[in-house]
Amino acid sequence: MRVLVVQNFDSEGLGQIGAALVEAGADIDLRRPYCGEMLPQDSAAHDAMVVLGGAQNALDDEICPYFPELLDLTRDFAGKDRAVLGICLGSQLVARAFGGENRIGGASEFGWHKVSLTPAATADPVLAALPENFPIFEWHDDTFVLPENAVRLAGNEVAENQAFRIGRAVYGFQFHFEADGPMVRDWSASFASLIAERHPDWSDRLEYEMARHGAAADAAGLAIARAWVATI
Repeated sequence: MRVLVVQNFDSEGLGQIGAALVEAGADIDLRRPYCGEMLPQDSAAHDAMVVLGGAQNALDDEICPYFPELLDLTRDFAGKDRAVLGICLGSQLVARAFGGENRIGGASEFGWHKVSLTPAATADPVLAALPENFPIFEWHDDTFVLPENAVRLAGNEVAENQAFRIGRAVYGFQFHFEADGPMVRDWSASFASLIAERHPDWSDRLEYEMARHGAAADAAGLAIARAWVATI
């Protein structure tokens, strides 16, 4: 399988999704349009697409003039029944692509937080095997209203829409299930000054929080990654 990966920001890697793709023997085609790299014109050369996160918001077309092109590409993948996965900013862009309302600000989460599955998730091929409640890493300020044709799969008290599906295999996840312990440590170092502005005690809390939530979050994240790869 050949998977298009759209990276929107430095240090926003595949994490556990990459591990699941490697296990499946996938060919990964990484594009960084924020650095000027071109997106493919359509989905013809790929079996699936992953849209990663970033510090931008989903309406930042002036900062990221490729966003409208990416929305068209998302719809093309979906229209050809090819799997799509959006994470954090990626999920907000997927919601936008199908008519969801992006809400900028007012939904801030950082660190490991609990999310809860909806009843619809019990029959979902990606989430059915997950516990009803589990901790997972979050880092976002924005949220969205679901597109009309979306199935809500998970939420919490801060962001009602933490996971959704459109059609057979177009998924959006507000939470960072790809971010395992090593990735969180890397982000904590790479973005230390940015994190310290809003969470000055994070460096002191990191190891405690990781010991408390990391193993369960990593297990949930890898299970989601493998189950999504299976939809390809």
